[in-house]
Amino acid sequence: MGADTAFQKGMHITLTGNLGSGKSTICRILENEYGKEIYSTGKVQRAIAQEMGISVLEMNQLMCKDHKYDHLIDDTTAKISRENPDKPIVFDSRLAWNFVEKSFKVFLSVNLSVAAERVFNDNRGNVESYTTVEDAKRQLSLRAETEDVRYKELYGLDYFDFSNYNLVLDSTYCAPQVLAKLLIAQEAAYEKELAAGKNPKVRLLISPKRLGEEMGEADFSKERLYPEGIVTVRKSEEDFCVVSGQEIVAEAVKEGMPFVMAAM
Repeated sequence: MGADTAFQKGMHITLTGNLGSGKSTICRILENEYGKEIYSTGKVQRAIAQEMGISVLEMNQLMCKDHKYDHLIDDTTAKISRENPDKPIVFDSRLAWNFVEKSFKVFLSVNLSVAAERVFNDNRGNVESYTTVEDAKRQLSLRAETEDVRYKELYGLDYFDFSNYNLVLDSTYCAPQVLAKLLIAQEAAYEKELAAGKNPKVRLLISPKRLGEEMGEADFSKERLYPEGIVTVRKSEEDFCVVSGQEIVAEAVKEGMPFVMAAM
């Protein structure tokens, strides 16, 4: 099979990211507006927790002791991807990027405080409930730590290593509809590069606001959503900070661009 044929068929999308980053909302948009078929392992995990009468956090802790639940979810994900190579499937899954053979691997990143506000204001039922925003922040942080440890022990994977993904997309200050449109455009660009025999690099798109810049409303109607050039960043305690390329961030703020292209 030639590269052109593979490009025409397209590939699956695997979507993961920080808790509270908006994965489920974006999946609904991809399903309703772009004709994608959604496979969500989060729903499977929540259903198992509900059947057992425990919280999602307790479910994660249980999965640390009994890996049959992990393997059940992961084996099912791999099977669906193998049996449906030509279907436009989006896998809303923590680790589908590792188990789906060929996919456009997307990680949604979000500021922890913003994520806590989102999940606190969502109606997620008794399985996932919080008393305050600070409680939501604490639980989200603990869940992320628990999952990170489990994935390293079970598979030797660093879930938060951005080099695992093709696109890291900041969802903190961007509407889900815009993120979905940008994701589709980036996936098309990625496939086009593959078809041309290139090896696409990881694209990390971050809002200048997450880099500590004050700015007004970004203009998402612009033809370009980020300036030319790469901003080097590193992880701070809760977010990112600029190592080099501050002038590129300043250009984005001046032009009202919602993102900068970054590297770590």
